[in-house]
Amino acid sequence: MTFKRISELAWVLLQGHFLGVLNHGFRGCSRIGLDLPSSYQCHPWPIRRGVALLTGLSLLLAGCGPKPAPPAASSSPGTEGVVKTYSVTGVVRKVEISERSITIKHGEVPDYMPAMTMPFSVKSTNELAGIVEGDAVKFRLSVTENDSWIDQIGKTAPAATEAAQERPPVRIVRDVEELKLGDMVPDYQFTNELGSTIRLSDFKGRAVVLTFIFTRCPIPNFCPLMSRNFSLAYNQLAARATGPTNWHLLSVSFDPHHDTPSVLKNYARRYDYDPKKWSFVTGAMIDIDAITEQFNLPIVVRNDQWDHKLRTAVLDTQRRVQKIFIGNEWKPGELVDEILKASQPAAATP
Repeated sequence: MTFKRISELAWVLLQGHFLGVLNHGFRGCSRIGLDLPSSYQCHPWPIRRGVALLTGLSLLLAGCGPKPAPPAASSSPGTEGVVKTYSVTGVVRKVEISERSITIKHGEVPDYMPAMTMPFSVKSTNELAGIVEGDAVKFRLSVTENDSWIDQIGKTAPAATEAAQERPPVRIVRDVEELKLGDMVPDYQFTNELGSTIRLSDFKGRAVVLTFIFTRCPIPNFCPLMSRNFSLAYNQLAARATGPTNWHLLSVSFDPHHDTPSVLKNYARRYDYDPKKWSFVTGAMIDIDAITEQFNLPIVVRNDQWDHKLRTAVLDTQRRVQKIFIGNEWKPGELVDEILKASQPAAATP
């Protein structure tokens, strides 16, 4: 019997005719809707043969279907939800054991992110034992909705292209000084997600918070975490019945060539934001370079590979630096506390 005939018979059985067949046998193929060739005879079958037939058909059909293609990345349930894992290779740029961090220039991670240079977190400092700058490594990247880390770090043979280190490209920027607490921030100009030009001076009398991101950043505890923290801080401030209202959040993209106003607007929609209280901005490259340098946040891009860290700065109502959060360990509540202090009216000059 052909596979098509087997399929037809299995379908009939599964439609409910099987019970009748078991009770009465095949007393005529037309009764169950089959048009078999004349070479096949229909006779009553005992129940045991019917059961055997259904079992055999089930096994046969189960083995005849196409097998699903393996996923690009493995997934498994974890305490924080689904954990996706990726096998990645790269070259170590920096090891910071006390910070449980390692910066790696890695290759493209298919279906996840392009090649770039960035720091990764480890759960245990044992992962960093014996690993030094310049080592070629292979590691496992694990990603959940809100977190990421690497493990299973092992040395590999160095890539031929890593034998000679090239000097990073240099772009001429303004000669600016690093900002310290109490310093006034220059009146930088930006373009927001609505396509409007804004300046820091537009927010005079308001506390302003700046964080630096780029929309293509996929690592959940990097740029996306900064945006989530801003969203949580925004909700906490908005929920305060008697809290101050003279504050504004600025998410500053340092990727102006990609992060156009329309891209920023689509990105902003993820966070159900209020443009009266939170803006997503970028600007001319010379201004972006200058402000990131002033907050000691160098951005290196080579062959579309990004190397950056994280800074979040709180400015008081006079545009002076009140607080700089370094890295991603700060919590939304800490930011809210700083905004409450920064929003207080400036003391009158005697």
